[in-house]
Amino acid sequence: MSASDQFGTGNHKLLPTAGDMDALIRAEHRDPFSMLGPHSDGKDGQVIRAYLPNALAVRVLSRDGERDLGELKMSDKPGFFAGHFAVREPYLLKINWATGEQITEDPYSFGQLLGEMDLYLFAEGNHRDLSSALGAQVKTVDGVDGVRFAVWAPNARRVSVVGDFNSWDGRRHPMRLRHPAGVWEIFIPRIGPGETYKYEILGQHGVLPLKADPMALATALPPDTASKVAAPLSFAWQDHDWMQGRGDKQDIHKPLSIYELHAGSWKWHHGGEDEPDRPFNWTELADELIPYIKGLGFTHIELMPIMEHPFGGSWGYQLLSQFAPSARYGTAEQFAGFVDACHRADIGVILDWVPAHFPTDAHGLAQFDGTALYEYGNPLEGFHQDWDTLIYNLGRTEVHGFMIASGVHWLKHFHIDGLRVDAVASMLYRDYSRKAGEWVPNRYGGRENLEAIDFLRHLNDVVALEAPGALVIAEESTAWPGVTQATQQGGLGFSYKWNMGWMHDSLHYIQQDPIHRQHHHSELSFGLVYAWSERFILPISHDEVVHGKHSLIDKMPGDRWQKFANLRAYLAFMWTHPGKKLLFMGCEFGQWREWNHDTELDWHFLQYADHKGVHTLVGDLNRLYRSEKALHEQDCQPQGFQWVIGDDAGNSVYAYLRWSKEGEPLLVVANLTPVPRHGYRVGVPFGGRWAELLNTDAEVYAGSNVGNGGAVSTDDVKSHGQPVSLALDLPPLAVVVFKPVAEQ
Repeated sequence: MSASDQFGTGNHKLLPTAGDMDALIRAEHRDPFSMLGPHSDGKDGQVIRAYLPNALAVRVLSRDGERDLGELKMSDKPGFFAGHFAVREPYLLKINWATGEQITEDPYSFGQLLGEMDLYLFAEGNHRDLSSALGAQVKTVDGVDGVRFAVWAPNARRVSVVGDFNSWDGRRHPMRLRHPAGVWEIFIPRIGPGETYKYEILGQHGVLPLKADPMALATALPPDTASKVAAPLSFAWQDHDWMQGRGDKQDIHKPLSIYELHAGSWKWHHGGEDEPDRPFNWTELADELIPYIKGLGFTHIELMPIMEHPFGGSWGYQLLSQFAPSARYGTAEQFAGFVDACHRADIGVILDWVPAHFPTDAHGLAQFDGTALYEYGNPLEGFHQDWDTLIYNLGRTEVHGFMIASGVHWLKHFHIDGLRVDAVASMLYRDYSRKAGEWVPNRYGGRENLEAIDFLRHLNDVVALEAPGALVIAEESTAWPGVTQATQQGGLGFSYKWNMGWMHDSLHYIQQDPIHRQHHHSELSFGLVYAWSERFILPISHDEVVHGKHSLIDKMPGDRWQKFANLRAYLAFMWTHPGKKLLFMGCEFGQWREWNHDTELDWHFLQYADHKGVHTLVGDLNRLYRSEKALHEQDCQPQGFQWVIGDDAGNSVYAYLRWSKEGEPLLVVANLTPVPRHGYRVGVPFGGRWAELLNTDAEVYAGSNVGNGGAVSTDDVKSHGQPVSLALDLPPLAVVVFKPVAEQ
């Protein structure tokens, strides 16, 4: 059983051809498994070969490590070892390095790893659990613990996995190519979670920059760009009740009030003198954020992208790790713990998700195997001029499936309750933000991106099957029809669409000096013309309080008192308008400066009465919105809204009724000038007393306390097509809400 003593004529089969050896040593060989590892000698024995650059000596041990089977001799090619053994049996390699001794199984002694069904489903674009197939998977193979690596790079000439475990030497672990899927694989024994790694890829024109793993489940902390081996998510979920009931909680007839936040700049941890200030980790964020959200009455939070991204200034929207939570805020288990804590507190979690584009960083997806693999090859299709990013080629089945699997990954593995799909408008149109001649028509000569449309429909159909009750929300700013219509009826199948038109019109109106608002009166009412064409969310998002647009309070005209009155009135108008609600962090207490992702919110403002007043109002608006069915039950149906006064431009007054399914009304009256109006008559459908449920001018909100003494009774005076009417005192720059009450 001893190894051959020398390489001679009788043992010529010990060594491959000189050409094969040279290709292996140059790290250009396409099939290292055909040369390395154990190979039959045609009888009962085996030839074992290993290429271990810089190794001093190699011996072969029995698999149990108890017997020395012999030596692998180094050939005249430094680092290339080989030996013949009369008996075929599993073995270990005992390698002497200058730094010490290593005993390990031979990575080239393992057979094919990925199953044919995995490869088939991946190539077809239908592998729903791709995050458990490709990438770095902690596995036990043939009783040996290690990590199986698999990466898609069909046009590469050679792919190696590199890391600290092999001194980042691409000659050490070249991978096996699985035809025809174009996936490379290798099992490396005796390494485990926490190892950093990348892929070294030889393209058609040379070695590429080291690439991070597109399927990584964890990453190193930026600015480091390496991937990290992670064990499968191990978390004891305690949110069964929430998950079972969320389909009902997230029904279109239920309240949906979303607090949008950036995890890294909501609130920071302030340490001592020797500990720098830093953003919260997931555990700290849960401890502080959940009571805050409960106190304000929001039903959901929406996190700006928390997938790993190289540049913090992209806020997460230029991400490269579609399956890995950012190392900035903790581990995957800590993120799962955060979601679980939210659910146990009855708070839903929506995640911003970006299937439209990705950054051009050399370690990322760009030219991944030396070709345009994830992106379109033609820059007129594949380069996004607005953001200097690359556009996913969703017409390629593997890329299509990769992104579907990413969405499903967050929903299933992390119990996410909804995906807010970023930049849908840029996906739908091939000429988005492009001039004539700068875009490529579809196969019919049109401007629609047919493969992106197919992808979005498929995504929504898959989510409905794989994550029942989860929401998929479109950030979509055009007049594309049927965004929230069922795919079976020709729509895109989203749960909701952001109402960007309402946002632009209403913000443009509220920024006008009140003396000019009579000329912009239709800007607040126009949204009701199309309010039921889709299922809408009214979004005051991060995009409206950055890049010189001013914070929400700082958009408001007038002196300090008027600014706060305008803000309170605007928020009440939003909360009483048809459509679900979304408000970005800081807007709930009137932060003066624009949002800065590099520091926390200006929490000290909450000590001032006018800021605290806005904060209190937002909590009261959420409680009113959730308790009064008229404000949420028919958000997406025209029966839920009725104009009473929509044409009083001269006074900048609006009045409307919101109706529940059972026919219970609320009356909303907005006076959007700083002039109090006494005895202002408004028609109502029912006689009797109407209680004043909310008044944004109340003293508790730091208003001037003009109002109606808590309730007002109708007069038998017909008005505005209604049988009776109320004579109201309308406070300045304020919204008041009334509800009929039974006489005591």
